Amino acid sequence: MSTLFAFLHHLAAFTLVSALAIEFVLIGQIQTKDATTGEGLSVPVAKRLVITDAVLGAAATILLVVGLLRVVFFEKGSDYYFHSHAFMAKFSIFIAVALLSIIPTREFLSWRKALKAGQAPSARPEKLRLIKKLLHGEMLAIVIILLCAAIMARGGWV
Repeated sequence: MSTLFAFLHHLAAFTLVSALAIEFVLIGQIQTKDATTGEGLSVPVAKRLVITDAVLGAAATILLVVGLLRVVFFEKGSDYYFHSHAFMAKFSIFIAVALLSIIPTREFLSWRKALKAGQAPSARPEKLRLIKKLLHGEMLAIVIILLCAAIMARGGWV
C-alpha cells in the first residue's frame, strides 16, 4: 500500500509540474495588441489556460492529500516528519505557493463567461505580467521543494 501511495504522490507531483510548465508556455503566447485593454488573448489559448489551471489545481489537491496520508499512515510517521525542518520548509512553501496560485486561478475563472459566449476574454497587461511573475515564483518554489525533499530523504536538517 505504501508503494501505491508513493506512486500516486509522484504522479501528482509530475502532473503539477507539467501543468505549471504548460501554463507558463501558454501565458507567453499572449500578445498584447493594445496596452490599455489587453486585447490579444485568443479564445483557444484562454480555454487551454482555464483547463490547464484546473488540472494544476486537481494535481495540487491530490498531491497534498496523498502526501499527508503518507505522512500520517505510511513511511516514518507524523512525529518524524513534523519534527523535520526540511519537511516543514517543504510543506510551508507548498502551502504558500498554493495560496499565491489563487491569483492566476481567479483571473482564469473570470474568463469563463466570455469563453462560453465564444469571445476572447479581456486581460489587462499588468495582470498578465503579475501572473507571469507568479508562475516564475512557483517554478522556483518547486526547485526549493525538491531540494528540501532531497535533504529530508537523507535525514538531514532535522
